[in-house]
Amino acid sequence: MADNSFDIVSEPDLQLVNNALNTARKEIAARYDFRGSAASIELNNLDLLFKAEDDYKIGAMLDMFKQKAIKQGVDLAFFDFGQKTEDALGGTVKQNVRIKKGIDREKAKEINQRIKDLKLKVNPQIQGEAVRVSGKNKDDLQKVIQALRGADLGLALTFTNYR
Repeated sequence: MADNSFDIVSEPDLQLVNNALNTARKEIAARYDFRGSAASIELNNLDLLFKAEDDYKIGAMLDMFKQKAIKQGVDLAFFDFGQKTEDALGGTVKQNVRIKKGIDREKAKEINQRIKDLKLKVNPQIQGEAVRVSGKNKDDLQKVIQALRGADLGLALTFTNYR
């Protein structure tokens, strides 16, 4: 019997992020406190750029985007909201929000060790920015997924290629 396997990755569904972004843009366009303002949200590769006249509007836009992302099922751990606002051209301010993607080497080693600590008959392997877990018993693989969902690793995990 062949081994079953799945991959542990940290990649947001960019279509869901785009949907959350578009609904936040629509709400910004409809809100009375944003009428006539230069408030905008742009997506450039893996960066979201929030622009507005003042910090209050940036904060409101971030809150709207967070609500829409949660509604779409996107984990907020995929985003780095920690950056400060900066002055921009034309008397506006901007804030950059980075979309986190991939598992770094140290986190992959930590995930690998957590899987081994479960003492199940599975074999975790680090493959670039992903961790592949394989084993004969599908129930053991399910236990690994449940254990990692409950663990606080500081990043959002997605489980793909379940075979």
